[in-house]
Amino acid sequence: MDHRPLGRTGLSVSAIGLGCMGMSEFYGASDDTQSLATLEAALDAGITFFDTADMYGVGHNERLLGQFLKGKREKVVLATKFGNVRGPNGERLGINGSPAYVREACEASLKRLGIETIDLYYQHRVDPKTPIEDTVGAMARLVEEGKVRHLGLSECSVATLKRAHGVHPITAVQTEYSLWTRDAEAEMLGVCADLGISFVAYSPLGRAFLTGAITSTDTLAENDFRRHNPRFQGEAFAQNKRLTDALAAFAAARKVTSAQIALAWILNKQPHVIPIPGTRRIKYLQENAAAVAIRLSPAEVAELDALFPPQAVAGTRYPEPVMANLNI
Repeated sequence: MDHRPLGRTGLSVSAIGLGCMGMSEFYGASDDTQSLATLEAALDAGITFFDTADMYGVGHNERLLGQFLKGKREKVVLATKFGNVRGPNGERLGINGSPAYVREACEASLKRLGIETIDLYYQHRVDPKTPIEDTVGAMARLVEEGKVRHLGLSECSVATLKRAHGVHPITAVQTEYSLWTRDAEAEMLGVCADLGISFVAYSPLGRAFLTGAITSTDTLAENDFRRHNPRFQGEAFAQNKRLTDALAAFAAARKVTSAQIALAWILNKQPHVIPIPGTRRIKYLQENAAAVAIRLSPAEVAELDALFPPQAVAGTRYPEPVMANLNI
């Protein structure tokens, strides 16, 4: 497994991490025994960077990671997030970045995870009601107290990132990035590179769409949120499938999978980006990890760029109410 620096912290992490969200929610039913086996397989494959959040499964995901971490805490760089507030029954209660809530959320995450210090603590979504200076100031106090090592932001704007970085060094920005979500190429990737901030790419496989495995939303579980994602609907689905068919042909010519090419595209194009594909299954985890060894020439990267021009992707990446919480 290759490694990449985590910001300017001196830490390095596996070039591919593991997004753990789907082990608790959003993609249909999950099984803790299967998930724990996959987490163990990730460590065996050399993956050291694990990503969770307090809202995934309303705390379930952090408790699952806490179970996994017993006896192996020193082998893992753990990232979690706060800010998307949910009630005990999963109801959405908005975004909270107030200093009091920053501390409350951190204490709760530490308890669920069963650890003393979080390696990387993100604000999951920017709270427009709270100045970012106040939120990051509260996060910085957690660093001073030893509860958190490094700070991150997720789905923020460049302007917010620069303001936050002026309060306390930001180690990582986490935002969706993949062949079919390339918004960050306009500005954010360059700013992160200039500031020495790692860019953590979530959903690098387009919520499995880029793998070619999803041929119809009818195959998805009733509670799978992709059923309501604009890119998976009607004509948008058909248009986007034409793109993934082209990706499949490219991958077949290389005798690898579409998923491996989608990850290799990121890894070969962006040296400061760390993709964190999520999976619940050992087979796909091992497939994803093997993508680190794939080398693409500049011409091949350019060919993939041309296969996925941003204007050719149909549909927004979230429903409109959720899109309103991005890039603040």
